[in-house]
Amino acid sequence: MSEWRETTFGALGKIFDGPHATPERIDEGPYFLSISSLKDGRLDISESDHVSADDFARWTKRVEPEEGDLLFSYETRLGDAALMPAGVQACLGRRMALLRPDRSIIDPRFLLYMYLAPAFQATIEQNTIQGATVNRIPLKTMGEWTVRIPVLGVQRAIADVLSALDDKIATNTKLASAADVYLSALFEGALRNGRGEVRLRDIAEVNPEKRSPSDGFLRYIDIASVAVGSFEFPKETSWADAPGRARRGVRSGDIVWSTVRPNRRSHAIILEEEPSLVVSTGLAVIRSVEWPWVYEAMRRPEFTAYLETVAEGSAYPAVRADKFLDAKLPVVDSAAREVFNELAAAVRSAVSLKMVENRRLAATRDALLPALMSGRLAVRDAEAAVERAVDSGAIEPEPVASGALW
Repeated sequence: MSEWRETTFGALGKIFDGPHATPERIDEGPYFLSISSLKDGRLDISESDHVSADDFARWTKRVEPEEGDLLFSYETRLGDAALMPAGVQACLGRRMALLRPDRSIIDPRFLLYMYLAPAFQATIEQNTIQGATVNRIPLKTMGEWTVRIPVLGVQRAIADVLSALDDKIATNTKLASAADVYLSALFEGALRNGRGEVRLRDIAEVNPEKRSPSDGFLRYIDIASVAVGSFEFPKETSWADAPGRARRGVRSGDIVWSTVRPNRRSHAIILEEEPSLVVSTGLAVIRSVEWPWVYEAMRRPEFTAYLETVAEGSAYPAVRADKFLDAKLPVVDSAAREVFNELAAAVRSAVSLKMVENRRLAATRDALLPALMSGRLAVRDAEAAVERAVDSGAIEPEPVASGALW
């Protein structure tokens, strides 16, 4: 504990805030970082728009984000943060700020984990200004907030431990993305050899099962926990505590797709057999014995475009289940579909195991984070826990042939 000392957030570097206006968004050019890009301690720049060279020059007069800068939201999504990666030209977006760390005092990776740790998150909550429309962090006084940090050597050791888990999570996530690209290309290759069309109702059911209230526990997935092609596995709750009204049952192989704001394309495949798992009524459940083919067909832009045309409502456009059934999907002959379904099911199942591993790794990280950041847990003990988490239960997916199948 003697290696730790008390200081202020502002003493760790210099704070800069982003612009208080929004430039014209374009399809290419430097990035205009959005607070939506801050996800689980990492920067997902696919959620950010682009700006022109002229606007970029104007928006970076005060500061241009550099590798290792701590990016964080000071309005609405309070507590979100990420480090600026290398090789990305970007300007700060609205409601985003950064701390440029003094590397003689603070290791950038440790800074990020300190920001995300429960102690600093509690400090954010205590200092949040409640607004009529949005909550915000007072940047003028943020630099005065008290923090505790160890010497640089300990900072780096702690960051190494936690990064080992996050790096493994990132590797698994990249594998999932690569699988998406591979299967999409394989699907399009199959369509090039002749195709027809069927309606979704011809090869799938929509919302086939409704779960009744139970006295037992359940795991509840809502729209907010579903991203493009993945979902956050929820914690256990009870029927009384779970939000929503009727809950839809799901089985392994079911596809879930957002019925609200279909342009967001929130969807995923459930590949875990969990009797207590249910999803909210904001998600349509699509069930088919040919789920690998159906899912790839639904992931195509044509399907999303169709949903947008049949969505009803202005503020929160939504799609009825019967409209899903009327959607047209491309098909090929049954033999070719069978080959694709077998391969895609194997790939998706292997990726699902990696996502299960990610949740275990994230749970280990979240358990270690407060203990390490408070100095209660020695680094050597945390290293042993990380080694067990990374090595135990790691399942590598079966290798997939790279040759053409069609």
